Amino acid sequence: MGDMVDHEADELERALRRAVRGEVSFDTTSRALMTMDASNYRRVPTGVVAPYDADDVAAALAVCRERAVPVVARGAGTSIAGQATGLGVVLDFTRHMRSIVSLDPDARTAVVQPGVILDELRTAAGAHGLTFGPDPSTHSRCTLGGMIGNNSCGSHSVAWGTTADNVRELDVVTYGGERLRAGRGLDGLPPRLRDGLRALVDGDLALLRTGFPELPRRISGYALDALLPEKGADVARALTGSEGTLGVLTEATVRLVEAPAARALAVLGYPDESAAAEAAHTLLPHGPLTVEGMAADLVTGAEGLPKGGAWLFVEVGGATREEALARAGALARAAADATTDHTVVADPAGQRALWRIREDASGTATRMPDGSEAWPGWEDCAVPPARLGAYLRDFRALMAQHGLRGTPYGHFGDGCIHVRIDFDLLSEAGVRVFRDFSTDLADLVVAHGGSLSGEHGDGLARAELLPRMYGDEMVRRFSRFKDLWDPAGGLNPGALVRPQRMEENLRFAPLPRRPVDVEFGYPHDNGDFSAAVRRCVGVAKCRNESVSGAAVMCPSYRATGDEQHSTRGRARLLHEMLAGEVVRDGWRSEEVRGALDLCLSCKGCRSDCPVGVDMATYKAEFLHHHYEGRVRPAAHYSMGRLPVWLRAAAALRAAPVANAAAGVAPLAALAKRVGG
Repeated sequence: MGDMVDHEADELERALRRAVRGEVSFDTTSRALMTMDASNYRRVPTGVVAPYDADDVAAALAVCRERAVPVVARGAGTSIAGQATGLGVVLDFTRHMRSIVSLDPDARTAVVQPGVILDELRTAAGAHGLTFGPDPSTHSRCTLGGMIGNNSCGSHSVAWGTTADNVRELDVVTYGGERLRAGRGLDGLPPRLRDGLRALVDGDLALLRTGFPELPRRISGYALDALLPEKGADVARALTGSEGTLGVLTEATVRLVEAPAARALAVLGYPDESAAAEAAHTLLPHGPLTVEGMAADLVTGAEGLPKGGAWLFVEVGGATREEALARAGALARAAADATTDHTVVADPAGQRALWRIREDASGTATRMPDGSEAWPGWEDCAVPPARLGAYLRDFRALMAQHGLRGTPYGHFGDGCIHVRIDFDLLSEAGVRVFRDFSTDLADLVVAHGGSLSGEHGDGLARAELLPRMYGDEMVRRFSRFKDLWDPAGGLNPGALVRPQRMEENLRFAPLPRRPVDVEFGYPHDNGDFSAAVRRCVGVAKCRNESVSGAAVMCPSYRATGDEQHSTRGRARLLHEMLAGEVVRDGWRSEEVRGALDLCLSCKGCRSDCPVGVDMATYKAEFLHHHYEGRVRPAAHYSMGRLPVWLRAAAALRAAPVANAAAGVAPLAALAKRVGG
């Protein structure tokens, strides 16, 4: 399954257009938009298909299978381990397959297509007093298909578990064309899969019973232990978290949980991060909905936080506001011996303001206090919650040993830590440090009884290190499991099994190593336009389909629903322009100009984007170079020099005449045409 030459790509495109009803896009823009997710990685796809329904999925897989073309299923592209990066044909589920097929409030289940946005399901369930438990910080744009592929969790997992805990049945299509519904038990599966899974489990009962660490956030690897007879041979659970390597999801039946009628947030202050980490697991007997942690180096200057050097955000629920407040107050009093201060917030607006600090952390953490860049890669290790304090101390020491800095935060109650680290991924020496640190950290996590991934999956980032966590024997079982479902190896090759080295496919590799000549100063990026473009890490807050309060970003995306007209989409195209592999015309690129054309230069991204992407400035920079030495469109002159025309009209006292002419339809139409 190597790279395709042009005539093979053309033939593939024609075959797909004949086979599927959804959009088939092999153009430069569509391919460039799918090269990256929210990780450090980049893979270039041959084309993109937006399937209309399950039949389209099966038809697209058939076309690709006949030509040995790999397929990657993709939701919102917010994965942080590289598993949603383009390769071969990308199936984009965000355009059509996004229906809530049914919702049964009595059974507390919903049937959804893979492109359903989490908040859409939560809103629909909320009408019945229910919700879907897992809620990653990208809940306003992430899809259920992506959550199932990664086994996503979120801040409420201490109460409602991971996505795997909330999946009942999965409808999937294999690369070989088998269509099946996976749930509990093997009997409903095609005979080949049924017999193969039974042989895999029966032959390794001891290994499967003893080879997996017991902790709330064990996301790494395949969940083969879910197939054990005492666990009901739960095939749906084993498929959850498989990162699209076994089958392509077309529909899912998920569990809904009762949402508390009222909530209160206790924010507990601690002297430092270690104290907060040590305390987190002691709060679990109080039945909290969340136990989230962060330290002062992440939230400098944030308002509304009690005195302290680190904080735990502990949410509790109740049947009434008074009950929720009472429970939060009791929890705060029980924790008082270890805290420096606390505050309890019951006002929904106040809670949202505090939660925004936490939800924006995946973006804000990408810049260190001195403005230097920080990156994912070790974004979500998890250890048993009672060991979190000791692990964090060892983790900080390991970073110092390698000359690295980072700002841990995350799901302290589940022992799961998020962190962006100031890796130098642009130089060979820096990449070597990245690799050395990664192998050392994997050993540290395992020494604490943890999982290399506690939320975002292994993807391209950690799959190479799975033998350090599970041992070679278990990893060979992972390969057998993969080969059983996907013997041709066509689904998301390189993720989870038979990976490349973790430093391959880094998205920084094709970027210029010297700053390009630019007109603006980019003072926050040391004058480097490439660094400014690299600000976009892909968390995709600009893909929100609705906004509230003072939020603006991104009006052109909300109007079109097209990724290229989002802030992230434009940043991706600029990245590919600088890389020069997919977008090859540099500053003259019509693809980049087209994506920037609908940008209103409203500066909404400058204030709303967690990493401060300033697309209005990037647009002005691009258009300067794009039209340098060339005649611009008429509108650039008529609107760009509007102050000049207004001063001239005032000097000539021509405003009344101009206003009168504007009221004459033929003259107004002529003026608009001349003005572009």
